Amino acid sequence: MRINLDMERPGRPRGADQLLTGVILLLTGVGLVTLYSSSYAFAERFFGNSLHFISRQAVLAVLGLTFFFFLSRINLDFMRAWIKPALIGTIILCALTFVPGIGVMKNGATRWIRLGPSTYQPSELVKLVLPFYLAHIFDKKNDRLDSFSAGVLPPTMVTVIFFALIYFQNNFSTAFFVLLNALLIFFLAGLRLRYFFGAAMIFLPLSVFFVLTKEHRLRRFISFLWPEWDPLGTGYQVRASLLTVSSGGFWGKGIGQGTRKIASVPEIHSDFIFASFAEETGFIGITLIFAVFAVFAFAAYRNALTRGDAFRRLLCFGLATIILSQILLNIAVVVGALPATGIPLPFFSAGGSSLATTLAMCGLLVNCSREAEDVRRL
Repeated sequence: MRINLDMERPGRPRGADQLLTGVILLLTGVGLVTLYSSSYAFAERFFGNSLHFISRQAVLAVLGLTFFFFLSRINLDFMRAWIKPALIGTIILCALTFVPGIGVMKNGATRWIRLGPSTYQPSELVKLVLPFYLAHIFDKKNDRLDSFSAGVLPPTMVTVIFFALIYFQNNFSTAFFVLLNALLIFFLAGLRLRYFFGAAMIFLPLSVFFVLTKEHRLRRFISFLWPEWDPLGTGYQVRASLLTVSSGGFWGKGIGQGTRKIASVPEIHSDFIFASFAEETGFIGITLIFAVFAVFAFAAYRNALTRGDAFRRLLCFGLATIILSQILLNIAVVVGALPATGIPLPFFSAGGSSLATTLAMCGLLVNCSREAEDVRRL
């Protein structure tokens, strides 16, 4: 089978959305600079090399940009033909986290698999593969959505399998995040509301049960409701993060000049990297980066609204919402508006799994923008 990397139809205008592409590259660059600034002191102290985190992130950024370029040009219909093997492969990768010698346990969680000298987090791949599968299956079975067994049950089972695999990796926040974004695609596909009421009746009590049966989740929730309950324990990181954000003032302390990242916020280069960015760039930097996020949202959703078919429309909405909701959730945790979770900040947080997958997702968004541009010009 010959792979056609050019998805445009003959005679139609060529070219991707330059605004969307530019914003993605800008966020990648700003994220790398922020990561180095926030991590060099920690890396020097614990690894004897100030470049420990940024060097790995740069390698994964190159890999992610390779995925970005490839997926921005590959024929999406060709990819649809391989969605079942991709789905099965992702399920297997998630299951491998439980296999001794392959799965890697960190802080009581088995979220990673060993790949030579490095590790990979398969749940990140779910954020790409599951929306692609749901967009494909709902487009394929658009005329059978009134049938539970034929149109609703298959995608529901796949979603539940991924939820269970990620949950039992001791990663409830990511499992719940994936589930909510999947339900959004279910809604946009046009499923009847009674299915969502049924899902709410099942998952809301389960969510309460999941929180109450794990001590660290319960402690985080109590610390969120009552910050003074454990200020030097569970609540310490969020309290320190808030002080770091506010210390930036209006103009910030300057890139690389932040001081609270040195010892105040534990592992600030990971899920709390936005606090470091806020300290060094201040209110003006926060305003500008939110403007960039808004441009990203505008460009991505504009393309989603101009899709010529249900598959590409659902894919655009699904991928854009996953990226943007991660951004909002992460920042909400950093400023104490939500209980602490393990959701990284896309483009910024240390962790090559997240960056490479985010750039791959962005490649598909740009791919969709090619046909969207054609539709706008007709």
